[in-house]
Amino acid sequence: MMLRNTAREIAVHLAYELSFTALPVEELLETRLNAERFAELAGEDALYQEAPDQLQRDYIARLVTGVSEHAAELDGYIAKYARGWKFSRIPLVASAIMRVAMYEILYMPEIPNSSTASWAASSARSSRMRPGSGRKPPKAEKRAGRGQAAVPLFPCR
Repeated sequence: MMLRNTAREIAVHLAYELSFTALPVEELLETRLNAERFAELAGEDALYQEAPDQLQRDYIARLVTGVSEHAAELDGYIAKYARGWKFSRIPLVASAIMRVAMYEILYMPEIPNSSTASWAASSARSSRMRPGSGRKPPKAEKRAGRGQAAVPLFPCR
């Protein structure tokens, strides 16, 4: 059974992909959340070794659809709480993580905020969050991330 954190990571990959595609969110989910697509990606990224069951697909779809529908609101919160950063300067992967986390905190009260916050902070630091290819980021990109000040991901309540 797929863990919630794995489902969140897949949602981040899809939220990231929304930044680059003209596909409607429903079509993106239909083409990406199926066993055949997971089988194609399984060799590139262990994240795709197991296809989600219906409950997990529903959870991922809820996150990705929510991020798409509330993008302006979520981006407003991120911009407000990203001290010392302009929203336009936040890397797309980081903003995808923050959007998913912010949506979950604001619109999914059944999930503890502390669980979401912990996952988001861990994911933002993790080299595993590489939407798309499953390849490691270039060494220059890894070096650029070192030594940067921590940025609050979202308001804590």
